[in-house]
Amino acid sequence: MEETPDPRARVAEYLDRFGRERNLTLPPLGDDGVGMIQRGSAVVTIHVLPDKGVLLLLSRIAKTPALDEARMRRLLEASFLETGDAAFAVHPQSGDLYLRILRGLDGLDYEEFEDIVHSIAQVADKWDNQFA
Repeated sequence: MEETPDPRARVAEYLDRFGRERNLTLPPLGDDGVGMIQRGSAVVTIHVLPDKGVLLLLSRIAKTPALDEARMRRLLEASFLETGDAAFAVHPQSGDLYLRILRGLDGLDYEEFEDIVHSIAQVADKWDNQFA
């Protein structure tokens, strides 16, 4: 399959296919390059950032959680092996806790897109319950 030169158009196609294959009605990728998928309790936002050459997937785990040293250490340890391609991150302005995957747009194919969406959604669905 030939790559669509515009990364937003390519990711929009992937998002549409992801929904069709699962009989999900997903909102299309916006003109701003932002889309959304909900899997279980996890909401994953997809951000296509062509000027930076990256695809950013985010799922908020908790709104401004209290993170003492022990809990912060647990999140960092989980990011080492338990979260797959995802890692925990604290939003610099809001203090909200997110899972995030950052992937270059070059060479991204549908199978990898599907894999990272599934990966972050599965991990977020598990962890957001721990902060509920």
